[in-house]
Amino acid sequence: MAGVKLKNVYKKYESAHGGVMAVNDFNLDIEDKEFLILVGPSGCGKTTTLRMIAGLEEITAGEVYIGDKLINDVQPKDRDIAMVFQNYALYPHMTVFDNMAFGLKLRKTPKHEIKKKVYEAARILEIEHLLDRKPKALSGGQRQRVALGRAIVREPKVFLMDEPLSNLDAKLRVQMRVEITRLHQKLKTTIIYVTHDQTEAMTMGTRIVVMKDGFIQQVDSPQVLYEKPVNVFVGGFMGSPPMNFVKTTVKKDGKGVSLNFGEVEGSALKNRAQAVEAKAIKPSAIYLPAERGAKLEELGYVDKEVIMGIRPENIEDEPHYQEQYPDAVVEGIVDVKEALGAESYLYVKISDVDFTARVDPSNKFKPDDEVLLVFDPTRVHVFDGKTEKILPV
Repeated sequence: MAGVKLKNVYKKYESAHGGVMAVNDFNLDIEDKEFLILVGPSGCGKTTTLRMIAGLEEITAGEVYIGDKLINDVQPKDRDIAMVFQNYALYPHMTVFDNMAFGLKLRKTPKHEIKKKVYEAARILEIEHLLDRKPKALSGGQRQRVALGRAIVREPKVFLMDEPLSNLDAKLRVQMRVEITRLHQKLKTTIIYVTHDQTEAMTMGTRIVVMKDGFIQQVDSPQVLYEKPVNVFVGGFMGSPPMNFVKTTVKKDGKGVSLNFGEVEGSALKNRAQAVEAKAIKPSAIYLPAERGAKLEELGYVDKEVIMGIRPENIEDEPHYQEQYPDAVVEGIVDVKEALGAESYLYVKISDVDFTARVDPSNKFKPDDEVLLVFDPTRVHVFDGKTEKILPV
């Protein structure tokens, strides 16, 4: 097995209009036996990065190493990697056994060794009973297992997986997530896995690389990415439902430093007082704990615009939170309620802004009900209004 290193890697697609930079100054050390996830929206450069590691895309600039070996000019077949694709890429005229054995036959591996490796991989993936079937007789999940088996028998240094679960239905995706995680624990191999699904990323990876527009935004463990996003993009991308965001103004008064929102720009109403009286808006203020407020003041943000972010689970509807944080209580109107059994989500309009709150499923709220919600001021994220980077408060 081996680690993978990318140093100052760029990928530019040339065109008549000057070209597009798909991957921009990508630097990353992937440790041996690590399960690394590349995640981001469509077009962010994650698949291009994977294909450069595989040798299927030429690198515009930079260096890629597998172990200690520079592989920029090494042919894909000589890189000792195995790739699992989204569409399985099985040969329809071959049996499962022959599909799994194909790469070994090309390498002139002895027949008895091929048989041993194929049966061992089939046993790990629980597909021994499918070895005589052809792909058309298999379900999507079974085909994906065969594609994984074909990769396993090669015993590569690195597994590359490009959205391997995206063609499966929701229930099967959950099952295969567990299977691939279990496989990683068994094989103790390096896996680089591309997905646009942040749930897959959060549940499977030992580390996650969040990408946007060809740039790395943040690299860290799933929990750190979730709890300490470096910017608004990462905060909004990781988590389901996503983090709530609202532009706020930092104010200071006798009670402390607060984040204020509820202004309506371009309103038909003449002024703020009239808007409040007409209940078109209700100004809302979240007072921060003294230490956090002092830090924000020290950074010079009083009377400036910042972006407040808060996770749905940090917005509470329980009365005891109102007692605990009386200066972070806001009033809203329930728009939609989603009951999911173990939890419920309230989609609430507060002032002129939509928020999602995760609440106890036993609550009785209905659409158009007024509701008092508490924003946990210790869990509020504050981002710079212009750069959208997290502030150290």
